[in-house]
Amino acid sequence: MLSRDIIIEVIRDSQEKRLPDLIERDLEVPLELKIRRAVSIIGPRRAGKTYYMFLLMNRLLRRGVDRNRILYVGFEDYRLEGIGWRDFRNIVEVYYEMFPENRRRKVYFFFDEVQNVDGWEKIVRTLMDESYVQIFVTGSSSKLLSREIATQLRGRTLTYEIFPFSFKEFLRARGFKIRKYMSSYEKSKILNFLDEYLRWGGYPETVIESKRREEILREIWEVTIARDIIDRWKIRNIKALRLLIKALRESREFSVHKFHNYLKSLGLKISKNTLYNYLEYLHDSLIVYPLKKFSLSYKDIEMSIPKIYLADNGLYMKEEEKSKLMENLVFMEFKRRGYRENENIFYWKDYTGKEVDFVIKKGNNITQLTQVCYELTPENEKRELNSLIKASKELNCKNLQIITWNRQETIKKEGKNIKIIPLWKWLLKEG
Repeated sequence: MLSRDIIIEVIRDSQEKRLPDLIERDLEVPLELKIRRAVSIIGPRRAGKTYYMFLLMNRLLRRGVDRNRILYVGFEDYRLEGIGWRDFRNIVEVYYEMFPENRRRKVYFFFDEVQNVDGWEKIVRTLMDESYVQIFVTGSSSKLLSREIATQLRGRTLTYEIFPFSFKEFLRARGFKIRKYMSSYEKSKILNFLDEYLRWGGYPETVIESKRREEILREIWEVTIARDIIDRWKIRNIKALRLLIKALRESREFSVHKFHNYLKSLGLKISKNTLYNYLEYLHDSLIVYPLKKFSLSYKDIEMSIPKIYLADNGLYMKEEEKSKLMENLVFMEFKRRGYRENENIFYWKDYTGKEVDFVIKKGNNITQLTQVCYELTPENEKRELNSLIKASKELNCKNLQIITWNRQETIKKEGKNIKIIPLWKWLLKEG
């Protein structure tokens, strides 16, 4: 059990904590809810969930909320090691003893890395039932992946996803102000920043500490992700998992069947079901996103070979074809805009091999088809356009676009208007 002195010290430290200077994020999370639900902030490890909590606390302070009505508890604090739900309850009780006036006022609790408390969900649910509070939680580790917070709270939460920096946030971190009308110098500067972002991605630490970004990214893979999955699922065939991660990083489409045969050729014995489980673990960690092929048949969607995307371009950890890196950026930007893989965003491919990178679905209708290509050349332009036209006819969609590095125009073909848009403009537009 935690001593009362330690609990008081933790609470006082929280009240006196100077919040760090923060880069504004574009994710909008409500500070007030009219319903009794917690807000859970989920996302890949090191995407900035803790700092986003500090950002929300700053917003409350700017609204005039008293500091003693805001309590932040980071459960990775060494003083809270081994904490159980009774200690958690005592922290809340001592807090109200220290600030008794808050029993009749709205209070804001921020519980970070909450999975470190056995039985934490009991306390959070009780607080929502008995107190006038707004609760924010984050969590991710080998004990509890962040996506499972909502499950632990039995649906009594609103969940918001945060990812590594978007390009807009990256520019903000670099101190570049986006203007409606830009000079040629400003445009060239944006393209230079975009080239860096394309190669190294937007993990906050790699943007702020760019000289050490390679070792930071390696540590994210080697420690934060691989070991997290190994520890959580008690994986024995670590070599197969590492080979799987390598294959996913290098793949456009990924067939478990082919990869299984490859492992057999290396003399590694592992079942296909185990490989499917490994792939699901990586997806659950919010770091690997398999995107299925669109079909009107749910069965066909599930049986299709997925294309593989990563949570951040920096995770590729090597020089990649620019079109592939651009495609990954576009996919993650769709994610930031609220699209969910295999629900309202897919890819399309026909039996002849014609392919469209992204199919956007709204209700029963296909509302947009998007192709991504670094540049349109005499060799590939006909192929890219024909794929869009074929998909447009099959899926009855007129909203067609190709995202390129820096070309802008509208092409008319077979009665269709196809917009060509530069990547930087598409990434910076609202909505």
